[in-house]
Amino acid sequence: MELCEEKPEDWHEVEALMDLCFAPGRTALSSYRLRDGVDPVRGLCLLLRADGAIRAAIRFWPVQVGGQPVLLLGPIAVHPTAQGEGLGAWLMQESLGRARAMGWARVMLVGDAPYYSRFGFQKLEAVEMPPPTNPDRVLGLELQPGAWIGVEGPVMRASGLETAPAHDKVERAGDCRDVEPRKEAPDGRSQAGRPAPDHG
Repeated sequence: MELCEEKPEDWHEVEALMDLCFAPGRTALSSYRLRDGVDPVRGLCLLLRADGAIRAAIRFWPVQVGGQPVLLLGPIAVHPTAQGEGLGAWLMQESLGRARAMGWARVMLVGDAPYYSRFGFQKLEAVEMPPPTNPDRVLGLELQPGAWIGVEGPVMRASGLETAPAHDKVERAGDCRDVEPRKEAPDGRSQAGRPAPDHG
């Protein structure tokens, strides 16, 4: 299996996977209004390919809360024939590790707290997504200690380059590399003998 950074030419294939995995009308959700006309974050939109076909994909988008830069995670999708293999969880851990290395401080998503709490996400009490989002599904994760402290208010579309950390300082590998999600941790080391992460 290959781990690849999404390229512009992958866009329609990824969209087809999203259409397959999610209910019709997904683009009417409030989170899509924050993405319209905004480029996703290069280097964090990742794909897992097997035999040339996309098996899983994750995307991140820049937004602002209280004037601070925030990553909006999603969508994340796993092909129905590959669900239950842990690809989504592996891809999330890999991308969050990259985001931390790239200098991002905080990330948020809209999703089910019981599932995403195992990755460290918690309800954001003072952050407001555009309606009609259920406030209980607005979750956040600190990539740097204390990053969400004092960051509150409505989630806004990213207004420009000032929302992004200095990504150029990060040494980037090639666009694709071979991985074995069942055997290796997201950082590329073997799972054998590696302590289990806190989220299980």
